Amino acid sequence: MDKYDFIILGAGSAGCVLANRLSANPEFKVCLIEAGPKDKDIRIHVPVGFAFFNEGTPYNWSYETVPQKGFEKVAVTEPKSAVVDSAGGVHEVETESFEHRRGFQPRGRTLGGSSSINAMLYVRGHRWDYDHWAELGNDGWSYDEVLPYFKKAEHNEEHDDEYHGQGGPLNVSKIRHENVFTDDFVKAGSKLHKFNPDFNGEDQEGVGYYQTTQKDGKRCSAAKAYLVPVLERENLTVLTDTNVDKILMDGDRAVGVRCIDKDNNPFVIDCSKEVILSSGAFGSPQIMLRSGLGPREEIVKHGIEHLVDLPGVGKNLQDHIDYLTVHKYNSMHLIGFSLKSIFYKFPLEIIKYIFKKVGLFTSTIAESGAFLRTRDDIDVPDIQLHFAPASVIDHGRTFVWGHGLSCHTCLLRPKSTGEVTLKSSDPFDDPLIDPNFLSHPDDMKVMIAGYKKMMKILHTEPFNKYIQDHVHRPVDLDDDDDIEQAIREEADTVYHPVGTCKMGSDEMSVVNNRLKVHKTQGLRIVDASIMPTLVGGNTNAPTIMIGEKASDIILEDWA
Repeated sequence: MDKYDFIILGAGSAGCVLANRLSANPEFKVCLIEAGPKDKDIRIHVPVGFAFFNEGTPYNWSYETVPQKGFEKVAVTEPKSAVVDSAGGVHEVETESFEHRRGFQPRGRTLGGSSSINAMLYVRGHRWDYDHWAELGNDGWSYDEVLPYFKKAEHNEEHDDEYHGQGGPLNVSKIRHENVFTDDFVKAGSKLHKFNPDFNGEDQEGVGYYQTTQKDGKRCSAAKAYLVPVLERENLTVLTDTNVDKILMDGDRAVGVRCIDKDNNPFVIDCSKEVILSSGAFGSPQIMLRSGLGPREEIVKHGIEHLVDLPGVGKNLQDHIDYLTVHKYNSMHLIGFSLKSIFYKFPLEIIKYIFKKVGLFTSTIAESGAFLRTRDDIDVPDIQLHFAPASVIDHGRTFVWGHGLSCHTCLLRPKSTGEVTLKSSDPFDDPLIDPNFLSHPDDMKVMIAGYKKMMKILHTEPFNKYIQDHVHRPVDLDDDDDIEQAIREEADTVYHPVGTCKMGSDEMSVVNNRLKVHKTQGLRIVDASIMPTLVGGNTNAPTIMIGEKASDIILEDWA
C-alpha cells in the first residue's frame, strides 16, 4: 500500500500547479491522480485543434446538463412502445415527447484538465471580482492580494508592467493568426467604445484583442507549464487513467483515497498530511458526495454513509451563459471548410505552421472581443463579447460547410445559480448538472441588452458589410420578445462553471479562506469550485492563480 504526504485529486489547472510547487520540497512525497490519459494527442498542442474536442474523445468528459427550464423545448424521440390495435394485433410505434434543451458541458479529461482543451484565452477578470470575494469575508483574497500570484504564474511576452509577470511557468502571448475580420471587428467596436490594449491591465473595459496561453505557437496548458518540467522528480508520482472512487475518512480526518485503475481494479492510497481535491466545479463536489461529505439528504438517498454535514457541497453553481450570432460570408480569410480551403488554403497554412508557427493553426477561434457595460449606472462590465472568424454552430458540435463569422454575447455575472448532485453512487456515472440558466429574470434583461450592444458593433463600419446573411433565423433588434426567444432557442454555456464548494464562513460555504474543508482535518479543495462568485472573465487564469496561492498557504501550514 502506497503512502504519500499529499494526494492531489485531479491534474487540471490547479492540480498541476500544486504538484509542481509542493514537490519542490524534496521532503514531501506527492501523488497526482488524473482520471484521463496522458496529453499526447496532437490536437492538444496545435492550438486550433481544440475545435475538434467535442463528444467522443477520451480527453473530454462531454457532460450535459439536465433539461434547462430557461431553454426552448425540443422534440425527444422515446424508445419504441408496443400498442394493440382493434383486431388484437401488436405493433411497435415510435413516440415523441417534448422536453427543455440540455446544455453542453465539456471538461478536460487529461493532464492539464480543461487547460488542455480550452480556447486558451488568458483573462483574469475584473479587480472588483476579487475585492468582492474579500468583502464576503474571505481575508487574503482581494485584488491587491491575489495580483502577486497572477504575476508569479505568468511570463507575458507582450506586457511588462506592474500588472504582469515575467519568468513564470505560464507563457502568455498575443495571437499569431492575423485576420482582417478580427481587425475589422476591433476597428468597428473602437468607434463605439474605447480601445483596450490589455484586458488584464489597469482597466478591463473596452474593445481589443485577447491574450492567449501559447508558447512558440503551441498551447501552453497547465500541464505543459507546470507538470512537464518536474515529471522526473523522485518525490512526485503521477497516475493517469485512474478514477477516484472516494476519500477515505477516519472520523473527521482524510486519511487516503480509494481509486480504480484502467483495468477496473480498486486500490487504496494512504495519506499522512492532506488530501487535496482539484477536480473542478463538477468533479470535486461529486467526489465529496460519494465520500459522505455534504448535505445529508442528498447522500443517504444513494445508500452512502453520511459522515460530515456540509449543506453547501454541490450548491452555488454559477456559469457564464452565452448567445451566438452566426453569419455566412464567402471569404478564404475566414476559418471554414470549402474545396478551396481544403485543397489550397489548408496546405499553405500547414507549411506556415510547421516552419514559422504562425497562421490559422495558431488561432484560438475567439480572437478579439470586448468587455462592456449594458447600463451607465453600473460600475463594472456585465457582458463579454468573443468574436470568431468562423461559423460556430452549436458551439462547434455541428459541422458547417462553407465560411462565415460568429460573435458571442456572454453574461458575466449571472444571478441564476444551480447545483451539482449525484446520479448514483457509481464512480463511473456522470454527475447531474443543473446550472439553472436564466432562472433569474435579470439575467435575460442583461442578455437582451448585451445582444443589442453586440449587434450595434457588427452593424458599424468597417464590419457591417460582412453580416448580411444570417445562418440562424433573423432576429428583430427592435423586438425584445423576439430577442428573448432567440436566446432561449440557442444559448448555452461558455464553459466556466464555478462555485460548487465555495469559500466563506456562512452555513453554505464548504472551505475557509485557507481552502480547508469545514468540519474536517487533512482535507482541502483547490480549484474553481471554491470561487464564492463567478469572475467577470474566463476562468483558467483565476484557477491557476488559486493553485499558486493555495500552494503557498499549504507550504506555510506545513513549514
